[in-house]
Amino acid sequence: MKLKSRIFLSMFIIASLVVVSGFGCKQTNPKKYLINLEVWGLFDDQDTFAEIIDNYKKTNPNIGKITYKKLMPDTYKQEVMDALAAGNGPDIFLIQNNWLAPFANKIYPAPLTFLTEKRFKDNFVDVVAQDFLNTDGAYAVPLSVDSLGLYYNKDLFNAAGITNPPKDWNEFVETSRKLTKLDASNQIVISGAAMGTAYNINRSTDILNLLMLQNQTEMIDATGGRAMFDQIAKKEGRSSIPGQEALDFYTQFANSSSSQYSWNSKMHYSTDAFSEGTLGMMVNYSWQMDTIAKKSPKLNFAVAPVPQLPESVPVNYANYWAFAVAKNKTPDTAGIPPAQAALVTNDIRVAEAWGFLLYLTTKPEQSVATSTGVSGAGQTVNLNFDPAKNYLEKTHKVAARRDLIEQQKTDAKLGPFAEGNLIAKNWYQINSEAIEYLFADMINQVNRGQSSVADALKTAAVAVSQMMSK
Repeated sequence: MKLKSRIFLSMFIIASLVVVSGFGCKQTNPKKYLINLEVWGLFDDQDTFAEIIDNYKKTNPNIGKITYKKLMPDTYKQEVMDALAAGNGPDIFLIQNNWLAPFANKIYPAPLTFLTEKRFKDNFVDVVAQDFLNTDGAYAVPLSVDSLGLYYNKDLFNAAGITNPPKDWNEFVETSRKLTKLDASNQIVISGAAMGTAYNINRSTDILNLLMLQNQTEMIDATGGRAMFDQIAKKEGRSSIPGQEALDFYTQFANSSSSQYSWNSKMHYSTDAFSEGTLGMMVNYSWQMDTIAKKSPKLNFAVAPVPQLPESVPVNYANYWAFAVAKNKTPDTAGIPPAQAALVTNDIRVAEAWGFLLYLTTKPEQSVATSTGVSGAGQTVNLNFDPAKNYLEKTHKVAARRDLIEQQKTDAKLGPFAEGNLIAKNWYQINSEAIEYLFADMINQVNRGQSSVADALKTAAVAVSQMMSK
């Protein structure tokens, strides 16, 4: 993008969004143009955003309609890619936090002169800046962030005389041993922990990523050109390969000759086993709480913070979605008088889209009294309305915003995940789907005895480095 265009857009955003962004007060002069915005998302229904959109339109007289379209997860990425390539995609759409690489040239970041680095970092937990903030600006902003927690069966814990969930991985191993029950033929009847395999554990590769990051594994080099998770690192005065230690620890749970043995590839899928009451512990995200509660309403379970390495800086792993603005699209002026529609450019479209996203996701900085629409009619605005808070209350999701996490930390259900978001990390993945496949195959190769831990790690690292060099 040309520098002149970036400067214009930045100045335009600041000037035109004084009201909706909290930089000023009541608007007295109606704008001369109108524009419609289209948002594509997942999981949430249109009703979730109805009140938010209604209140926003009262604050911004430039907006005609804001429509929300819910897509299906299985085809979402391809549908968005195809629509953007054809130039008829949405103005705003969700991307997963590991999708920046394939989408970077298709989205328009908010200039740092508008959404400053300080404001971005003051609003969102650290992992959001790690994923979406660089010198070009903010590429996407989330309403919710999810991180891993420890699900545990309270009835199984009580029967084994275990009073509290484990806080670190040493305690986790010991707790798993106490919970795991074998029959006369050495088959697992009750599993202490769903760990060790790839394909019958929900989010198995995310758990491995968690262990690697907790063990201070350098996943890629500083230039983003080479995988490093198979490399030796100096740690506590000795040479070690932290990535190898993490993979070895994880796969030992599926090694029948190991004292950690609690799981194998013949077990039911982890979330099913937990719902059935035959699994003591599993590591997973917050959205599984409702799934399990619906499957097994009488299951007595709870969630605790994910275990950590003893005497180490606490780390969690994040998986979430954030809203981005399409770089190029013909502005939608359907139903708008030609004189007003003719004034709408792509820069104006981008500015208005980012204005809505900042209203939607960031902390309100100043109350807005009223606004005046193109028709000249004044509209009353809810002064105490917080869109992100409204969204979280309706969806029961975990906050991305720091101030809302503070409120969720004491929540019986969301508290462990809210605290987990504060320590969540991620790493730049050039092709997250391919890397997930490689990590799963790496685990499976070790499980089947087809490769040593060191060789499996090296093979995966070489493959990731080849992706990054293209």
